[in-house]
Amino acid sequence: MSAPAQTGVLCVGRLYCDLIFTGMPRLPSYGTEVFADGCGVHVGGGAFITAAHLAALGQPASLATLLPNAPFSELVLPGLHAAGVDLGLSHPMPAGTEPQVTVALAGTGDRAFVTRRSGPAFPDVTAADLTRAGIGHVHIGELATLLERPSILDTARAAGATSSLDCGWDEAIRPADAAPFIAAVDVFLPNEDEAAWLAEGGVTAPFAPLTVVKCGAAGARAQTCDAVVEVAAAPVEAIDTTGAGDAFNAGFLACWLKAQPLKACLAAGNARGALAVTGRGGFQAEPTRLRPAANLSK
Repeated sequence: MSAPAQTGVLCVGRLYCDLIFTGMPRLPSYGTEVFADGCGVHVGGGAFITAAHLAALGQPASLATLLPNAPFSELVLPGLHAAGVDLGLSHPMPAGTEPQVTVALAGTGDRAFVTRRSGPAFPDVTAADLTRAGIGHVHIGELATLLERPSILDTARAAGATSSLDCGWDEAIRPADAAPFIAAVDVFLPNEDEAAWLAEGGVTAPFAPLTVVKCGAAGARAQTCDAVVEVAAAPVEAIDTTGAGDAFNAGFLACWLKAQPLKACLAAGNARGALAVTGRGGFQAEPTRLRPAANLSK
């Protein structure tokens, strides 16, 4: 599909308050206690992390999500605003809805999560909303979000927008049930474990017109019906891999939307993913550039 005329990207999906422990010697087992080297609270959720990295790359990025109620709003809103993402299509979570929280346990080279989902995945969005916001591409933060709200693909098409989808790990989803929805997006971005899970469930690769498999430190590969393209990643010292795949999505999509060759898109994704793992949390706000002070004597 050709690049859309409008350049904005809308990321849709759940917003989480991430409590991230780093330097874990091992995962805890029932009846035991494990001590981490570091801990922090960060804005989380694949939709936000991808949007934040897109904005940092200079790509106009919007987020359609449900914003948490107090006290979690006080923890995540500063990070949301610092990311420079347009929140015009986001709305407050319905009153009385339980918070969405993820506990991430990061060890050497990998991590595990415990997550509580609550409420709808994202607010209603119309094709007119996309057109008014200048949206030419819709990115869906996780497969569970698409299965909950498959109409977002019709909305994107009605606005002339392309679409992409991250996978995410959800053992409640059956690969065969998910396959038709995955095939309906323009770009599918699973990691290696998720791609293997789909293949083991009987889904034939490539799962979408363009499937990009993220292989962590080994890099990434893009597959269509006609070809496979692979690009290795440069080695980096990883502190926390939370959100690295979502950061990769941003680097890849920022190039793909400019109709760059797949090798360039993969390299850009690898570079953004590598940057993400050098700090704690899926996105670390970059320093604000100070503008010159106004001349108050006039």
